[in-house]
Amino acid sequence: MQETLEGTVERITYSHEETGYTVARLAVDGQLDLVTVVGNLLNVNVGERLRLEGFWTTHPQYGRQFKVINYKTVLPATVEGIRRYLGSGLIKGIGPVTAQRIVNKFGTETLEIIEHYPERLREVLGVGRKRVEMITRAWEEQRRIKEVMLFLQSHQVSTTLAVKIFKQYGDEAIAILQEDPYRLARDIYGIGFLTADKIARNLGLPTDSPQRVAAGISYVLGELADEGHVYAPQEKLIAEASKILEVPAELVRTGLEQLEAEEQIHCETITYNIKEDRAQAELREERAVYLLPFYYGEIGVAHRLRTLLHTESSRLSSYRTADWDRVFAYLADNARLQLSPQQQEAVRTALTHKVTVLTGGPGTGKTTTVQTIIQLLEARRHSYVLASPTGRAAKRLSEATNRPAKTVHRLLEYSPAEGFQRNENNPLPVDMVIVDEASMLDLLLTNHLLKAIPPDAHLLLVGDVDQLPSVGAGNVLRDVIDSGQAAVVRLDTIFRQAADSYIVLNAHRINHGQMPLFPKRARDFFLFVKDDPQEAADLLVDIVQNRIPRKFGLRPLEDIQVLSPMYRGAVGVSNLNARLQAALNPPAENKSERRLGGRVFREGDRVIQLRNNYDLEVFNGDVGRIKTIDPINQTLVVDMDGRLVTYDWADADQLAHAFAISVHKSQGSEYPAVVMPVMTTHYVMLTRPILYTGVTRARDLVVLVGTKRALAIAVRNNRVIDRHSALDMRLLEHET
Repeated sequence: MQETLEGTVERITYSHEETGYTVARLAVDGQLDLVTVVGNLLNVNVGERLRLEGFWTTHPQYGRQFKVINYKTVLPATVEGIRRYLGSGLIKGIGPVTAQRIVNKFGTETLEIIEHYPERLREVLGVGRKRVEMITRAWEEQRRIKEVMLFLQSHQVSTTLAVKIFKQYGDEAIAILQEDPYRLARDIYGIGFLTADKIARNLGLPTDSPQRVAAGISYVLGELADEGHVYAPQEKLIAEASKILEVPAELVRTGLEQLEAEEQIHCETITYNIKEDRAQAELREERAVYLLPFYYGEIGVAHRLRTLLHTESSRLSSYRTADWDRVFAYLADNARLQLSPQQQEAVRTALTHKVTVLTGGPGTGKTTTVQTIIQLLEARRHSYVLASPTGRAAKRLSEATNRPAKTVHRLLEYSPAEGFQRNENNPLPVDMVIVDEASMLDLLLTNHLLKAIPPDAHLLLVGDVDQLPSVGAGNVLRDVIDSGQAAVVRLDTIFRQAADSYIVLNAHRINHGQMPLFPKRARDFFLFVKDDPQEAADLLVDIVQNRIPRKFGLRPLEDIQVLSPMYRGAVGVSNLNARLQAALNPPAENKSERRLGGRVFREGDRVIQLRNNYDLEVFNGDVGRIKTIDPINQTLVVDMDGRLVTYDWADADQLAHAFAISVHKSQGSEYPAVVMPVMTTHYVMLTRPILYTGVTRARDLVVLVGTKRALAIAVRNNRVIDRHSALDMRLLEHET
């Protein structure tokens, strides 16, 4: 039997950030004991007063609970209720101290004063004209958001998303949702097709509506792009969209034709090679469906690379006639740069070929090779720039070369308002562009980079092709190598100083399909054997919190990074983050914290950016520490490698905790110590590239927690997840 319950939220016991499922404790009028309520209450805050509709159930372990079907926020009537309501952080401009002062002044009339006579708030100590304006705007915004919330209530849309919807559309929010609910998925980060579809279906939009089918196709294409694919094979796309939409395949085909006619997608038949060896090429055709940015990105990268390759003029043409024996002898005698034959070949190739790829594992001398190229460029006063896809990688490149290095975005002078300022109309005034960690270059960023390189300049891509590919769509470095069009030099000799490191030795063993070694004399590579995932998680936390700091003097929050192959499970990213936050940055009176988007963010937390935000100039994979949380202005400030970035609370869903991160998200970074679970429960993700990438992120120490059986599975499994990309074949078009 459905009942109504009203009370004040005293405590949030649990909240799942993805599903919104929440367990809270409610103080109900007239009852001494707190009531447990469960249901979709994502982003409900302590101090809020709720009117809940639902029914009573009995949990076998936790006892009597109230299961929530619907709820809405109601304004409190008592002085204490008003104080807690205002002090909960719901109203920008009012924190706990200001809330207490306002209530002390106006008592039970407080909310009426704010609603109708806000100028009277200036009678309160510490509340000036600007604060009154902020509170007035926030109160009005909250009132209008609540109207949107009432509309969305039956669709179980969280408060956070309601705020985003309101900020995006303003007073037109409800009208837009009723007209085209799928705009939510297109316009607002954090609202996907499935949420928009739930709203659309509840609004009565037919299952076979062309509008719905088109949105579903775009959703599947977007999901595939998030997995790294540049295009979708048409038959796979039709099957997947048909399954998700629960409509016949013919309707999806019709939707594809409509989207293509409206120039929202591009379809073409492409040819690809199913053999790794180009000399034994076996070609196959398939129908490819592109979202337009990826289509134009792919043909743009192919065209611009071919232009570089086939433009005869070179700003470094003098090196084509250099006496290289004398050059290398001079370097050995005067610059103490004794290069191996492979390194000499790499230097010579980079300075005489327009597009060069320098690849190789750790300890093979890529950095020394780049340093030599720089010295030779400077000796003849040639201009060059150094860049990397991420801030951390650029910082490492700068430290390694003792020269300035920038992110690709900064190199191209990106501005949120005007985009990339360096392009074909305003190219970089340089003779050579050197990009480190090039395995992280995704297709779209590469296209922007190539636009800014003059046709007679040189491009050197430096990276480890055996690492995981870019987080964004594409597999640029491997495609360029596989095309056979660029000059490629692979360094594979481990230098003596690097050979003393078991990190380097074992990385190469893993890459060659051999088990890593764990001799007693090793001081930088360890395996702690645990079969049970829960015991492994307990041990891992102890290793990070106590054992490594005690033995090696490393700091848990600054020097140690936990990497995991998967997000779920006891040793997955999500659970390890919760465990490590509790151990390394527990609650304290002097630390502000706030529950946002299902996560409790606390001052001092390590966080990672989940998507590119060009307005804030932070990018997918950037890691920082929360410096301050401001409940009055409803912001949190994150220190991203010395740069302070301010997030509104509504944008906090762009952040996740980074005490533990996925191996994929760690690309381009280097940490003093890496701790990584390797368990058979991660079977589907136990691959050689993932293990290799995780191990090579460590500079001084690797600690693996798991089993040798799981390690053996990873080492044997050299499955590289193929990305649907036609860049390598497009580079072969018009081959001369």
